[in-house]
Amino acid sequence: MRIAVDVMGGDFGCDVVLGGIKLALQHNNRIQALYLVGQRDCIERALEQSGFQDPRLQIVHASEVLTMEDRPVAAVRRKKDCSIARAVDLVKTGKADAMISPGNTGGIVAASTLKLGTLPGVERPGIATVIPAPENEFVLLDSGANIECKPIHLAQYALMGHVYSREILGHKKPRVGILSVGTEAIKGNELTLEAFKLCEKLPIHFIGNVEGHDLFRNRVDVVICDGFVGNIVLKTCESLAKGMLTWLKEELMKNLKRQLGALLARNAFRAIVRRMDPDGYGGAPLLGLNGNVMKAHGSARERAIMNAIRITSETIQHHINRLITEEIAAAAERLDPDKSGVAASAFA
Repeated sequence: MRIAVDVMGGDFGCDVVLGGIKLALQHNNRIQALYLVGQRDCIERALEQSGFQDPRLQIVHASEVLTMEDRPVAAVRRKKDCSIARAVDLVKTGKADAMISPGNTGGIVAASTLKLGTLPGVERPGIATVIPAPENEFVLLDSGANIECKPIHLAQYALMGHVYSREILGHKKPRVGILSVGTEAIKGNELTLEAFKLCEKLPIHFIGNVEGHDLFRNRVDVVICDGFVGNIVLKTCESLAKGMLTWLKEELMKNLKRQLGALLARNAFRAIVRRMDPDGYGGAPLLGLNGNVMKAHGSARERAIMNAIRITSETIQHHINRLITEEIAAAAERLDPDKSGVAASAFA
């Protein structure tokens, strides 16, 4: 497989991204070529300073960088030679099987959607973020690609999340739920109520509505919502996790007795930190595109980049896009066009 990595978009520079790539190549013999996309002089300098050499590495020069302050769509059109656009181009032309970027999320979504388009039957792509819970892990979709959605988009997210959870996370029959203000079918706004009706017809294990307190009680494997709500949920979970760890550390250090207790329980604390660590997942795929795109964390360190490459490799191996296309086509046949109207035609 061949993977393109935007090495310019992260918060810590190309040195850190290259460090993650080095770790990934050491553990993955399936990668035949890895394209380093970015400013050539910066990449060559970092490679020379680190002594990192691998025959699979190829530098693809991009003179511009899309910053976090850039307005996504306008910037993609203005900065045609930015590293994100060049990495997507490699996927579009078939030179790469996937691209990974820790850069501007909106820029990645805009460039990928404009250049690659969506899979047959898919109206909009969505970001699928895996969130760890005490007894399981669940996929949150969409976690920030589209802040305004229609019911049909949520129904398609349900199908895509079902495929991803089954193939990548290993859930044989993923439980799919719509995030709402109550578990009853009559609860929610116009978007969730209409999406509920569509999801009931899909060939998935749809469990109905789920509430916020269901997320960490092993009651759902795929949580569906629009990108506005999803991004708030994601950042709230990340912030709460960091806050709780900081709070716990402060309390445990207040006196000697607590410090001794913390020492005895240190292995348990380390296990919790490892399970909560987002670097273990590396990033989130943008599902529904006619190509494989992975959004890595902007603050990703070496281990996160390594795992983003690992998850991307698994996505390619499992032929996620082909499976999503098949599920979307199957869903179109199950929906009754006389009753579903526009919604059914959108699946076709």
